[in-house]
Formats: sequence, structure tokens, C-alpha cells
Amino acid sequence: MVLKSLVEVHSDSHFPLENLPYGVFRIKKTNSECRIGVAIGDYVLDLYVIATAGLFDGPVLKSSECFNQPNLNKFLELGRPAWKEARATLQKLLSDTEPTLRDDASLRRKALHPMDKVEMLLPVAVGDYTDFYSNINHATNCGLMFRGSENPIKPNWFCLPIAYHGRASSIVVSGTDIIRPRGQDRPKGNSPPYFGPSRKMDFELEMAAVVGPGNELGKPINVNEAADHIFGLVLMNDWSARDIQGWECMPLGPFLGKSFGTTISPWIVTLDALEPFVCDGPTQNPPPLPYLAEKESRNYEIELEVFIKPAGQEHSYAVTKSNFKHLYWTISQQLAHHTVNGCNLRPGDLLGSGTMSGPEPGTYGSLLELTWNGTKPLSLGGATRTFIEDGDEVIFTGCCKGNGYTVGFGKCSGKILPSPY
Repeated sequence: MVLKSLVEVHSDSHFPLENLPYGVFRIKKTNSECRIGVAIGDYVLDLYVIATAGLFDGPVLKSSECFNQPNLNKFLELGRPAWKEARATLQKLLSDTEPTLRDDASLRRKALHPMDKVEMLLPVAVGDYTDFYSNINHATNCGLMFRGSENPIKPNWFCLPIAYHGRASSIVVSGTDIIRPRGQDRPKGNSPPYFGPSRKMDFELEMAAVVGPGNELGKPINVNEAADHIFGLVLMNDWSARDIQGWECMPLGPFLGKSFGTTISPWIVTLDALEPFVCDGPTQNPPPLPYLAEKESRNYEIELEVFIKPAGQEHSYAVTKSNFKHLYWTISQQLAHHTVNGCNLRPGDLLGSGTMSGPEPGTYGSLLELTWNGTKPLSLGGATRTFIEDGDEVIFTGCCKGNGYTVGFGKCSGKILPSPY
């Protein structure tokens, strides 16, 4: 049965009572402080106001200052008991049958802000960011392009979740412009390497797990307990300069081709909200080593879509549709592998999933694949694209379709600006 909120929620809204994703906001055109909120319909509920009114009265949150913070890190650190208590409290408060907020007009005015009146900020202080390479379709496509059909994926890929350490300082919230990066490209003939603005700007359709309670240095997290260390998921565009990346990546992997910017959506959808959309994880062959063997392998049925709004045009055009269920190494396996050597994770760390490509051309998660490295241009309302041009805006959306409701992530967008140098 669909839950009914005291706030009007349209049938196509990403933010019904079943969702309640967390974010950080401030009121537009003011010097107001950053506040933690949850999305409900077209409104943001201010959790500082709710906490100050004494409405978080459960045993974990009653005396906590976690909602009087500029980000969600302290709340994430409290772990699943706090998250479940907050979710139960908020679902009750926002129900149309609960009078506490429904019948208190003054409290409603203080606590509920129209979304078009707020500015969304990064929801967490990201201490560290790791990007995985865990989608078999993307790995296969890249291998076919650059390694050939005989051995498109190296054998180690099937034994462990491959990843590299990304740049946390350049993670930005949806709506932030990205300046086209400069760097080197491979030389032609006897010429020196090209240096200048990237000529192969690309998006990567990803999601990212947001770490909750971390682990002590030297103490790994068991794969079957890993989900208790993951608060939720966000949409993520791991922008890529393919030419810079291709020239620099051997032997140590991506650097300037990735570190110039990564965009995430402002709302963190919790694993509790995603629970109705759990699906079986993939068959893994060979079977994973014992430290990666889950008692129950779980993925999530999350529909993903990418749009490009070409520079100078009013309309955006869908370029791909995929699904998070195509993840080969699950988020629990990624987290367990990350810590198996004793590495310590901390609240607010991000674990990027890797590019989420489906098995068919219309479901690929990057322009590299969709245009097969620029050899098959896309048609976008009279314009053609092989890679992203200056002024283009890339928009991700993601949602889960329930019975009469949608649990969504909103959007993750960014526009590429020309290099000023």
C-alpha cells in the first residue's frame, strides 16, 4: 500500500514517503547556515528544526547533535540503529494521520521549505574517494576497443574488484559547471605529445556508495557485514578526458584524465529505502575467494538514464538507458575488498561503482562506448556528437519503480565550460 504524506506528493515524484533521501541545503539568496534535510515531494524538511523541537525522541537520537551539523558525516557515523530510528520517526511525522506536524502550522512553516527556494550542497565531507571498475559490459567494450577480441578482459578482473584512488577535492554537487581540462595526448609520429584542452571529453554513468561507520586501521570488514557500513547511494558522473587518460594511464592508471571533476547528485537514497528493489547478484565465475563470498549476493534494480542538452539548444536528448543491476562486483564485495588489507574507511567516503553499461548498444554508459571511440557519431536533434563539446550539459536520472510510487535520486547534472587557458 502506498504511504500517504501530509505533504502533497505527485505520482511521478522521486521523493514520496517511501524514500526520504538525505541532503544538505541552504536557503537561496541568504547567508543562512547549511542545514540537513530530507526530500518529501517538492519540499525539503529541515531536520535541525525537527530536532530542536524535540521530535527525535528515540534512544539513539534523543541527545544527539547530529542534525546540528553542516554535513551528514556525524549522522552516518552513528550507524544503522540511528538510521532506522530516524527513518521511522520521519515517516511517522510526515504521515497524513500524524497530528504533530500536520496540525502545527507554525512548525510546518519553519520546517518545510519549497525545493525551488533552496540551494543543494554536497551532502557529506568526502575524505576519500575510490572508483571501481566493476561492470562486465563496460570492461568488455573497453577491452574490445583497446586490447582486441582475443583477450578483452584481463584474468584478474574476474578475481577481485579492480579500483583506483580518486581525487576527493574535486567532487562537486549536481549543477556545478566543469571546466574542460588540459593535458597531454599521445604524439603522432615523431612529433612531441599534444598539450592543450581535452578533445575527447566524456561522461561515465556511475553510482556511488556512501560509507557510514568506518573501520579501524588494520581491521577488515566482513563481506556479510559490509552493508551495515553503507548508508546509501548517489548518482555519480565520473567525467573522463579519454585522450589524456589514454596517454597517461600506463603503468599506474588514471590521473589528470579523471581528477579534474566528479559530479554527484545531492540526495543520498538510503539502503533501507532501496530494500524493496533488491535483486539477485550476478553469477560470478570463477567463484570468489572466501573473503568475497557472500551468503546472499544482492544488487539493486535501479533504472538509469542519461540525457545530453547540446550547447545552444533548449531540449535535451536521451542517449542511453541502463540499470544498476548490471554490477558484477556488488557494493558489499567492493567495500570488503577495500578493507581486506587493513585499509580504514571513514564516514562520508565514496565508493564509485564503475561505469554502468548494459549489454546492448543503447544501454552503454559512456560516449566512448556509444560512439565506439568516436567512430559512430550520435544524432541529437540536428547536432551530432562523438564526445562532449563546450556548452553541452549532461544529465543523469535514476529511479526504482514501486507499486504506485517511485523511489528516485533526482538528477545529477553538469555543463562543460571551455578551458580559459
